[in-house]
Amino acid sequence: MAKYNSKEIDRLAAVFGRETEFRGDLRFSESLQINGRFEGTIESTGFLYISDSASVHADIKARTVIVAGEVTGDISVTDKLEMLSSARVNGNIRTPKLMIADGVVFQGMCQMLKDGSDVNIFERKDVELI
Repeated sequence: MAKYNSKEIDRLAAVFGRETEFRGDLRFSESLQINGRFEGTIESTGFLYISDSASVHADIKARTVIVAGEVTGDISVTDKLEMLSSARVNGNIRTPKLMIADGVVFQGMCQMLKDGSDVNIFERKDVELI
């Protein structure tokens, strides 16, 4: 795991290991760390950590996302998106708070939201989020 000082990482509810491959639609409300491969969609009112060994091909909607690995797909967050130095993101991002470390590879468009707290990702259609 990349070095990151976060209380949320210390309280991870679930971890997909390096050997895990998962396809489908994933919804959760607490926290998840992905170390392996994931393909599909991710929706969460919680925290998602994508480790430096992870490869994720998904559109992601969550409260907070930290990316250290590879993501192909759009990311929309209601609180904060952080891309660590090993991150490779190919897709559009929407967030009220953004941190990008030196060394990140990012291909896409960025939309900064004034306040993500009024966006309920489970009640609005995708077109309403844009």
